Amino acid sequence: QVQLVESGGGLVQPGGSLRLSCAASGSGFSTYTMGWYRQAPGKQRELLAAITSGSSTNYADSVKGRFTISRNNAKNTIYLQMDSLKPDDTAVYYCNAQRFAENYWGQGTQVTVSS
Repeated sequence: QVQLVESGGGLVQPGGSLRLSCAASGSGFSTYTMGWYRQAPGKQRELLAAITSGSSTNYADSVKGRFTISRNNAKNTIYLQMDSLKPDDTAVYYCNAQRFAENYWGQGTQVTVSS
């Protein structure tokens, strides 16, 4: 069993930056593929970025070049560095952990991009 807790959300102006963190509890963190998703009101949850156990990464086209996912296995934590934020980035951001049939979600953190 893995528990995920996101932090770092908040209100930021357009063009600004935020760094989200997701702390995981439980064993075997380094073996999970970790991901960041977001869900805006009235929209489906979408995958933004993922990082494998081998630290390979992939990104959605909507955030490529602006967002960076990383992991620190010693701290059981992943991060999402978000730069050049736009109002369309406003959403609840969720952390996800996957390994074989296992799939875990955090509770989400709100990110609001507004002037």
